Amino acid sequence: MENKSVTKPKRLLSVFSLTMITVGAVGSIRNLPSIALFGNSLIFFALMAAILFLLPCTLISAELATTWPEQGGIYVWVKHAFGKRFGFIAVWFQWIENVFWYPTILSFSASTLAYLISPSLANNKLFLITVILSAFWGTTAINLRGMRSSSLFSGFCTIFGLILPTLLIIGLGALWYFSGKPMNLSLRNETFVPNLHDPQMWIALTGIITSFCGMEIATVHAGEAKTPHKSYPRALLISSLILVTTLIFSALIIALVLPLKDINILFGIMQIFQAFLADYNLHWIMPIIGFFVIVGCIGSLNNWIIAPTKSLSIAAKDGNLPEPFAHDNRFNAPHNILLMQGIIVTLLMLIFLLIPSVNGCYWLMTALTAQLYMMMYVLMFAAAIYLRFKHPSLQRPFRIPGKNFGIIFIGGVGIIGAIVTFVVCFIPPDDYPIGSIIRYGLIQVSGIILMSFLPLFIHGVKKIHHHRKAKKIAQNLV
Repeated sequence: MENKSVTKPKRLLSVFSLTMITVGAVGSIRNLPSIALFGNSLIFFALMAAILFLLPCTLISAELATTWPEQGGIYVWVKHAFGKRFGFIAVWFQWIENVFWYPTILSFSASTLAYLISPSLANNKLFLITVILSAFWGTTAINLRGMRSSSLFSGFCTIFGLILPTLLIIGLGALWYFSGKPMNLSLRNETFVPNLHDPQMWIALTGIITSFCGMEIATVHAGEAKTPHKSYPRALLISSLILVTTLIFSALIIALVLPLKDINILFGIMQIFQAFLADYNLHWIMPIIGFFVIVGCIGSLNNWIIAPTKSLSIAAKDGNLPEPFAHDNRFNAPHNILLMQGIIVTLLMLIFLLIPSVNGCYWLMTALTAQLYMMMYVLMFAAAIYLRFKHPSLQRPFRIPGKNFGIIFIGGVGIIGAIVTFVVCFIPPDDYPIGSIIRYGLIQVSGIILMSFLPLFIHGVKKIHHHRKAKKIAQNLV
């Protein structure tokens, strides 16, 4: 049942705003160097990831968001399908995976800053932690001032920190190619299809799939969108086209220009710009480009800080969390959840001290983040299928074509893609030093078990407290 106490938000977001939020949240320039490492095969894997994951996620998000346009996103959808408990578990996975993801996007930002100052700082954990926490708490402060402040900041960061640098890579890469400069990669047709028997190739597929995670993120702002039944399908379609094309061309250009053995996953973006600018004697532009790359990463962080916390706030208002987490400040921002999130992320940074390599820590957090997110996506795809049968006559402004077969097929493909990604994330890439394999596996499994148990424990405690309170009220009435 819809919570009547929730104040209806103002309709602030247009198709452009929703597109900027989605592209800014899903698109990430930091993923390009790791994707470029797979050379020509990245085209094959990008298209496969788009078909197996991005397309199902986009179509299902559009149907669910336009059918249930109230605020809450994944929580509302899964709740309508399977009840409050599973709705809370789904939004918990969406929220908690971000807690593990924040250090990865921020470590990239810190490494980019280090590259501009002194590349050796990229392995200085004290420097990384200082920059990460400063950026994280600064962005949290912006979101504490509400959606208007957050969306304006997000739009600026997406345009100047993501789209502009990406177009610059594509433009300079095209100039490099047509100028006849040396290439480090062959563009022969037979090199595009990889050896699928190589486990590392499956890691490439899952890596690109995780690059497309988050298409549902803007749907949490459904209550703040202008004409959501029209806005969301358009925004998601535009976002998908932008994401797929820019990822393929940008990563391919990095692989063409830089020797694969020299690409560094943390500051590979700065390497490609340095290669371009050195060739054209434009070294003085590097600090400016570096600044905008960092701005793009902070913008992506900004989108993820506010969206899952708003969904979790809706779940809190529905009785899934203690009462203090259901309160918003005067800007309609879930301030207590934002502050709790900040404290957890601050404590989480200590994990950098447990793993001997920054790259190894980077991969561990990326893998754990992906696995928790895939568990949420399984619930989302399953909810979409079930809701089509549970409410067959409900008006759906956007409906996946093909009747029941269409939703089963699209949802089924999404579930398969999510499960494959979950399993493959247990295989560490060859080039990522993660220390002891046994310790790596134990940390990963322990993290999944703990993060899965916590929402069940919290929901169980709240349920017991509710029953005791109801029983006490009944006894007082007697």
